[in-house]
Amino acid sequence: MDTTTENIDYKTELEKALSINNELQLTIQILQLELIKLKKYIFGSRHEKFTGAASPGAPLLFEVDPLADQITTSTTTVTYEKKKKQVEINHNGRNGFPPGLRREIQVLNPEGVDISTVKKMGEDFSERLAYKPSELFVKRDERPKYVDPITGKIYQAPAADRTFERSNVDPSLVAQVIIEKYVDHLPLQRQITRYKRLGVSINDSSMGGWVSAAGNVLEPLYQAHKQIVLSSGYLQADETTIKVLESERKGATHLGYYWVYQSFENKLVLFDYQPGRGRDGPQNVLKNYQGYLQTDGYGVYDDFGERPGIILLGCMAHARRKYVEAQTNDQATVSHVLAEIQKLYAIERHIAHTPLTGEDKLAYRKEHAVPLLKELGLWLQQKYTEVLPASAIGKAIAYSLKRWDKLSL
Repeated sequence: MDTTTENIDYKTELEKALSINNELQLTIQILQLELIKLKKYIFGSRHEKFTGAASPGAPLLFEVDPLADQITTSTTTVTYEKKKKQVEINHNGRNGFPPGLRREIQVLNPEGVDISTVKKMGEDFSERLAYKPSELFVKRDERPKYVDPITGKIYQAPAADRTFERSNVDPSLVAQVIIEKYVDHLPLQRQITRYKRLGVSINDSSMGGWVSAAGNVLEPLYQAHKQIVLSSGYLQADETTIKVLESERKGATHLGYYWVYQSFENKLVLFDYQPGRGRDGPQNVLKNYQGYLQTDGYGVYDDFGERPGIILLGCMAHARRKYVEAQTNDQATVSHVLAEIQKLYAIERHIAHTPLTGEDKLAYRKEHAVPLLKELGLWLQQKYTEVLPASAIGKAIAYSLKRWDKLSL
């Protein structure tokens, strides 16, 4: 008998093979998830809408009224009357144009008729929307010089102040350039081509200089806007990437970051550009901030939770996204979590359509949202013991549980 065969521990080898197989299966799941996310990013829709099971009476996302009825179990009844928005027709019939537009009238009289010998009994008219190209014109400041014949003293008005020193451009043109670039998304080069058709050649470096100089002129306005946003007691913060042209290498770009701070109450947004994603950006902008700060789970924001006067909130939308990405990994678990989050969304939608304000809103959330959050948190703790931590659903649950206190505030 082969002694080598006798010494083999088949149980150990089987367990080792099963362990390797499980690792390979998990790796396959992770790679499949990455492939699905990549395909969706390239080819598919990026919405995260979730429609629950089509059971009788099951609510859909944002179907507020029936869902609000289901979750309202207390003796307090909130009644409200939802105002329907009337859709306004923006024209007056087929040929109706805004009355404020200048009318250029052309009277068409019949040929061969002496108008002075006939009596007008009425008229028909039709209107067409016409266009005249924008006009470039020159503003000329003339400053006459005057001399007093008795004293010989010379008088002359001082030169008008210029917004852009050492430039012969008027602020009206710079304002138009900025609007077309940043509001209408028309690149400077295309604007230059358009103005050339109007008979004026503008150098690209000149137009770029106007935009840069305008930024300096508008700096005080930006600082005032920044002060208003940061004086809010409730901010939402996030960061996003942007490709930035290199100044040294033509056509090359590097990855920069826009740090975005939204004052939800005022519906104002502050953009702060930083070359990187480090903590220096938000640390500088929020150094004097006091109030609630709502963010995703990026570690840079954790320091703010330790500062006096700042209460750090989690973002349920970011937590929810993790489950959306894990749908192919564990559909049943994901469906349950998304259905529970739907109820939270419905509570907020319900509040938005009621006259509730201030403390009444808080009381309503405590009554309806807090029990949902507590129950879901306990359910996730139990579910986490049943899934693989390295799997997509495991990572989604871990993301939520690590921040559950902040998500429930």
